[in-house]
Amino acid sequence: DEKMDETKKKKKKTAECCGYPISIFFIVVNEFCERFSYYGMRAVLVLYFRYFLLWDDDLATSIYHAFVALCYLTPILGAIIADSWLGKFKTIIYLSIVYAIGQVTMAVSTIHDITDANRDGTPDNFTFHIALSMLGLVLIALGTGGIKPCVAAFGGDQFQEHQSRQLNTFFSVFYLCINAGSLLSTLITPVLRAQEYGIHTQQQCYPLAFGVPAALMVVSLVVFISGSGMYIKTDPEGNIMWSVCKCIGFAIKNRFRHRSSRYPKREHWMDWADEKYDKLLIAQIKMVLKVLFLYIPLPMFWTLFDQKGSRWTLQATTMSGDFGAFILQPDQMQTVNPILILTLVPIMDRLIFPLIQKCGLNFSPLKRMTVGMLFAAMAFVAAALVQIEIDKTLPNFPSSSESQLKVVNIYNKTLNVTISPNKYLLIDSFEVQHTFKHTYFTLLSFPEGKKALYYLFCSFLKVGCEYYFILTLNPCLLESCCLTAVLLVSHLRRDFVLRHGEQWCEFSQKFGFGASYTFLIPSTVFSTDCESKTEVEDMKPNSVHMALQIPQYFLITTGEVMFSVTGLQFSYSQVQQQQHTSPIMSPAPRTLLQRKKKQLPLHTAGNKINVSHFCVKHSFNDALCFLTQWAEYVLFASLLVAVSIIFSIMAYFYTYIDPAEIEAQIRKEQGLEPEEKEKETLEMEEKDEGQKNDQEVKKNQDIRFVKIRLCWNMLIYTL
Repeated sequence: DEKMDETKKKKKKTAECCGYPISIFFIVVNEFCERFSYYGMRAVLVLYFRYFLLWDDDLATSIYHAFVALCYLTPILGAIIADSWLGKFKTIIYLSIVYAIGQVTMAVSTIHDITDANRDGTPDNFTFHIALSMLGLVLIALGTGGIKPCVAAFGGDQFQEHQSRQLNTFFSVFYLCINAGSLLSTLITPVLRAQEYGIHTQQQCYPLAFGVPAALMVVSLVVFISGSGMYIKTDPEGNIMWSVCKCIGFAIKNRFRHRSSRYPKREHWMDWADEKYDKLLIAQIKMVLKVLFLYIPLPMFWTLFDQKGSRWTLQATTMSGDFGAFILQPDQMQTVNPILILTLVPIMDRLIFPLIQKCGLNFSPLKRMTVGMLFAAMAFVAAALVQIEIDKTLPNFPSSSESQLKVVNIYNKTLNVTISPNKYLLIDSFEVQHTFKHTYFTLLSFPEGKKALYYLFCSFLKVGCEYYFILTLNPCLLESCCLTAVLLVSHLRRDFVLRHGEQWCEFSQKFGFGASYTFLIPSTVFSTDCESKTEVEDMKPNSVHMALQIPQYFLITTGEVMFSVTGLQFSYSQVQQQQHTSPIMSPAPRTLLQRKKKQLPLHTAGNKINVSHFCVKHSFNDALCFLTQWAEYVLFASLLVAVSIIFSIMAYFYTYIDPAEIEAQIRKEQGLEPEEKEKETLEMEEKDEGQKNDQEVKKNQDIRFVKIRLCWNMLIYTL
């Protein structure tokens, strides 16, 4: 009682602005900056793996999903620390420091000049960059996951008893900041990545793309600490999860101890715990376990859904992002999802679902979730169709048993090149020819008497499951200068200036996305004002437009609305809606506060499936070469259809329950007041200040049962 009185006195002294505690403004800004930091870093992460660390698609995808899975797993650790040890405020501070260090470490790992001793634009020590980036990602996962269950609950603690309306507004603004931060960061950081930087060579600006999120995380931490003197800080109240685990453990142990047939059977195996634990706690654990059993197949949905940040982004790199008025980066396509979410949620809630209900169709929550999974499966079928169109435009790469020869003739006469006794190439002046040969090439021979230098440049490249060997032959006249340069161009049009001594000329060239060109520059280039240069298109530009990805994003977002949002509503209709946060919170914000947490274990399991799949594919790459990208999409779609059928069968036999009715029945059996009467008592408290102390004494008598009702949250959160 004394502790509650102290809390109330403390709350009365809280400064307000426009009816809101001033402290919540620091929390809202903190959340916006933190979400910008996380989603901005995550938007460009898979491309950093693919094009900076030079990992293949499968390894890059595996590490990406392993990181996402860890981010959705660490909130359990954060909740335990906050409730059992440090409290919400200190947990947010300490883990935010870890978070900021991780972001800075990640940004430093992207600076290629640190190990680029020979100044060729490529890091010389990839081990250093990989180790540093992995350390950064682990720290980021600990930070973002650890503070996830604390920030919103800490914001709710700042409100007084008479501010229930402002509390509801706070949660609306809070989640608006989450979406605004993620949307803006996904738009901005890909643009930063596409910039060119470098001390010695110009490369894509990953340090800027990761550095801005790191700076925002530091700002988030500074802002949160700035409001320290205004916060209401509650002490740790103990973690109810431990009590729930002990209850389940006791039930299993007691059931095993009474496994003999001479003991009467009980309706549910959790009933074996009623000898030691309260019936209300046991009943709520039953509700949670019933829902969790139904949710066993559901991680497969998140297996597909989270690939929009990995496989679909990599697919966009093989497409054209030229929309005329603007250029869309491949990693910016992810913004289509939050934009569609903001559009489809009100349409579904206000139009589609009411219309279905008026038609007399029984579109129950479990049926909606099944349909949502089918929409996600259709999204991957659409992705497979897009991939088939992309594959038609890709170059004809050699098989794993072949090599590719590229011969460039910049001699002023036709060359007859003998590759082997049975193979000849007749190459005109300033032309390029490609040919394929099994295993290896024999020695090349050229016409005798040619005064030329022959430069051989060899490299091995891997595309999908195929390796190919490129040999570029540049014969140059002895009296001329022969230089070979390889440039990565990020803009559609670039201006070039050729200079030799006092001679110079310039030309402009428009490039296509994903194209590869070779410019053959003769010694007469200056006298012809760059007109004598010859352009050879080695690889055609991407011709499939990124707009073709919009249907698959629409389908996956529709599936998300029907699956995720409906699943949250179903979950909270089948278990008691109580929350271990501020004691003045109404049930609605308590439910809202826990909605995201409900999906964390499913996200984790779904990403673990992705990690397992892509790791296996990466390890057995040669054996799985038959699994092309479009076939992989179809495989995932087929698996989700199979899972949706299993889920629909389980849902058919599921019996809906009324948690409030079950609780009221148990309370009645125990001779306690029904919860509705408790609410009436609280209303009387507000109307009659004189009777407040008496009512509070009565409320404290039932505080043990209020805490018991909170257990289901931590149980489902932990599992």
